[in-house]
Amino acid sequence: MKVAAVQHDIVWEDREANYARLAPQVARAAAAGAELVLLTETFSTGFSMTPGIGEPEDGPSAAFLAAQAAESGVWVGGSCPEIADGEPLPYNSFVLAGPDGTTHRYRKLHPFSHGGEHERFRAGEGPLTVTVGGVRITPFICYDLRFADVFWRAAPDTDLYVVVANWPAARRLHWQTLLQARAIENQAYVVGCNRVGTAGDGTEHAGDSRIVSPMGELLATAAGVETIVLADVDPAEVAATRDRFRFLADRRG
Repeated sequence: MKVAAVQHDIVWEDREANYARLAPQVARAAAAGAELVLLTETFSTGFSMTPGIGEPEDGPSAAFLAAQAAESGVWVGGSCPEIADGEPLPYNSFVLAGPDGTTHRYRKLHPFSHGGEHERFRAGEGPLTVTVGGVRITPFICYDLRFADVFWRAAPDTDLYVVVANWPAARRLHWQTLLQARAIENQAYVVGCNRVGTAGDGTEHAGDSRIVSPMGELLATAAGVETIVLADVDPAEVAATRDRFRFLADRRG
């Protein structure tokens, strides 16, 4: 499977402007052969915690992803603020839309308390793994990357971890290092899709999107500009790596 991470800027709290910016980029990724196209965390609003920023499940952002998936004939995913179950606070939801109309959701497990996200967003309840084209995909969102234990628990059923983010430039070394660490320790592919540009709150983002092999090799990387990162992922390579180096069997906890 060819995977694309769309590294993009975000217009602060302007959904329609972001849809207009991103639709051509999804089409470009699909034209390059991608079967899975990833957008960033809060791709349609920026990492905003403005009261009322949430939208209903299957609201405009999820509808955009579904429309792009149907139009380009690929799977498309990214995160957006979604309100569910009549609760006052939204989830930070990764929505994965398929070309057949299928939709899957993962809700961010670890709200970013350092930035106050835990006061504005609800935490999810557990990880999600979806099989697409024979590849077992487990998505996570930004701050989740710091918590190795949830990656460990999902490892036996995962070929590819997806991490979409609004990771700040000030801690870019952490982003780069942890993506490779998660690949190496779980012997799985990792795709990190991070934004570029300056958020409405002044936070700078350096991008550094990348695709990492089960051995920790950098298959594709990006600098601090809008671009598309592409690479092939092969579940047979995951299986071969785990068979050659049987480290996971020795894991405790």
